[in-house]
Amino acid sequence: MKKNNRGYFPKKGIARDKIFSEMNHARRADVGWENGQSWGLVYQAGKEVDQIIRETYTLFSHGNALDPKAFPSLKKFETEIVAKTASLLNGEDETVGTVTSGGSESLLMAVKASRDQARSKRPEITEPEIIIPASAHPALDKAAHYLGVKAVRTPLDENFQADMDALRGSINKNTILLVGSAPAYPHGVVDPIKEMGELALEKKINLHVDACLGGFVLPFLERLNYQVPPFDFRVPGITSISVDLHKYGYSAKGASVILYRYPELRRHQFFVLTDWPGGLFGSTSVTGTRPGGPIAAAWAVLNYLGEEGYMRLTKEVMETTRVLKEGIEKTGKLEILGSPVMSVFAVGSNQLDVYTLADLMAEKGWQLGRQQLPAALHFIVTPPHTKVRENFLADLEESIPRVEEGPEACEGIAAMYAMMGTMCDQTDLKTFALNYLDQTYRLESKPD
Repeated sequence: MKKNNRGYFPKKGIARDKIFSEMNHARRADVGWENGQSWGLVYQAGKEVDQIIRETYTLFSHGNALDPKAFPSLKKFETEIVAKTASLLNGEDETVGTVTSGGSESLLMAVKASRDQARSKRPEITEPEIIIPASAHPALDKAAHYLGVKAVRTPLDENFQADMDALRGSINKNTILLVGSAPAYPHGVVDPIKEMGELALEKKINLHVDACLGGFVLPFLERLNYQVPPFDFRVPGITSISVDLHKYGYSAKGASVILYRYPELRRHQFFVLTDWPGGLFGSTSVTGTRPGGPIAAAWAVLNYLGEEGYMRLTKEVMETTRVLKEGIEKTGKLEILGSPVMSVFAVGSNQLDVYTLADLMAEKGWQLGRQQLPAALHFIVTPPHTKVRENFLADLEESIPRVEEGPEACEGIAAMYAMMGTMCDQTDLKTFALNYLDQTYRLESKPD
């Protein structure tokens, strides 16, 4: 007989103190991002910015940007966020955009806009395709899956950039969109955006630049006299750019911006239904209800930090990145992959099992992202890492000899990756991942 879940819903309300006690207890298992123990997921700019986020998020926590007439404050914040971001990325007078819930939604919107534009202007295309380098974010594959578009992945060159010959060779009569990254998440490498723009213009197709990671770093690096490859609207051929406010914009989750060079393309992002009994329905993005908290918090942080604040944070992060890279390479056992431009990079090795190294570092409290093809560890450097960089390098130096001693440490996640590496069949890998997700989100036991 199947068990029912009726016991999970509380019969009576639970006291406030008990609720917070249970939540704080659960939080103890979370990674210590406040202390710089996580090398991804959280982007923190300090206690003052955190306080502004909390206060503004709370102030507008019941706001809904679905209806700009009911919440003109949120419309003001959103349009000003878009204008500020467009200005930062050298947009033109007619550049427009929308605030979304994150990079995945921004990328999905870019794909939808190009798909619907093609439906309008190139109806002969019945099986649209987008071309994305192997390092491009999986959200693009997700968008293609949701929208009935074929995603064509192309290989990288020896520098982990999009291979231009492969991109050119993949374009056909069904191609509607090219995508480049600035930088790509896995290795922190910026694709050859200028060359991709030239190709897009030649073939008369759209070019989207995923600057979700770099949009609030690369412009300030340029101001700090770093060498930054072309990536923004100054490159002819770019039709849209995505940039996350909740990454190096240092705002609250989830807030991102999708920008379009001209308004006509953004119109294809919108959804309108005219014959619904509930009235004329219009939606700018995927979500209907759009929480006001993230929009208000993003507006507040952008204004609080300003160019001076972002310059200061970027300078601090890049100095810490330099120290970390030098310390990692000094071990003689690890190497930085490719030529990362900013504070995102990957570390590989021809001498060590980096997955085992990551497990040993996890024992010391450090959460490192694990990558594949090739095996590598992933680093996203943020301001909290400034205070812990020396401790991290000391723990790294102490862990390397243990990895060299043998495979006895390979009991945790490293063992899982080693097992996955023996799977030649991608179907087996997909089944493994699906089973993992099923197990991860299973409710273990009923609450008291």
